[in-house]
Amino acid sequence: MTRLKFDQFAKQYLEEFLTPFGTVERQHEVSAEPRFVDILFQPAPQPAQPPDLGMLGQIARTACLIEPFSTAPTVSEIRNCLLKLLLIEAVLQRRAARQSNPKIDPDLPYLWLLCPSVSVNLPQQLGAQMTEDWGEGIYVLAGFLQTAVVAINQLPKTETTLWLRLLGRGTTQAEAIAELLALERSDLRRNLALNLLAQWRITLEITAPVEQLTEEDRRAVMALSQAYTEWEQLTRQQGLQQGLQQGLQQGLQQGLQQGRQTERRTTLELLLRLRFGELDQSLLEILPILIALPLEPYSQLLLRLPSLSKAELLNQVRDSQS
Repeated sequence: MTRLKFDQFAKQYLEEFLTPFGTVERQHEVSAEPRFVDILFQPAPQPAQPPDLGMLGQIARTACLIEPFSTAPTVSEIRNCLLKLLLIEAVLQRRAARQSNPKIDPDLPYLWLLCPSVSVNLPQQLGAQMTEDWGEGIYVLAGFLQTAVVAINQLPKTETTLWLRLLGRGTTQAEAIAELLALERSDLRRNLALNLLAQWRITLEITAPVEQLTEEDRRAVMALSQAYTEWEQLTRQQGLQQGLQQGLQQGLQQGLQQGRQTERRTTLELLLRLRFGELDQSLLEILPILIALPLEPYSQLLLRLPSLSKAELLNQVRDSQS
């Protein structure tokens, strides 16, 4: 999988799951030469009772920086992440000096590096060790560095680690998806994760022609296919249930339509954001028109979208309405 596609998925995944615990800020800029932390998390002073996210929930008990990697990181990449932490510490020191409050340690976030795997020599190079507090697969650096490296493929295969293992790759992620599907269908965590995984699969397939997908991309699509199928069925069932509550025959038709509309809206919003950034008023205005397209022009639109400019898309939609 390409780093860009994985970063988009990982940031959205972490934002969705950590928001019940506190405040999530994506692409947090630090001082000096512009640098961005993938996820800056601040726990809420009095958080509502969030869902049980096991080890990911433990990580979210304190302020933290989270940097997810799509491949095993190099020592240089880890040093760059440590630099971001040190720059943030410098910002906190200046803030404390202005407030005549030298006590900044409680405010210094912890740095978590989420890695699908790590090289054999990396823990030794970093002087990092596993601890009894965190267990297998988590390498903690010297205390004053406030940093830990999570080797996702080394985590125990338990529900406690499931929500981290979904950010793994290859066999690790495939096994985690199978465990996710085995959870009760009423589990809100399961349905949220399925939605995010399904959107990621759509992204992998739509943003590049099949012949341009790497072998890693193809394996990712295959691993995500079952999650996508389950999500698609769940979406349609939700539409059916809403329709059936309104009446028998009419309700069934409405339910099928609502299921399709929900699925299309999710897909189109994701693809439009990937292609054009945030959805401005002009894109929001044409969204209902795109959702209502018949199957054939809708499919053709998805295929052409990566090559269309915003102006071309808007003109095509307006021409079709005239």
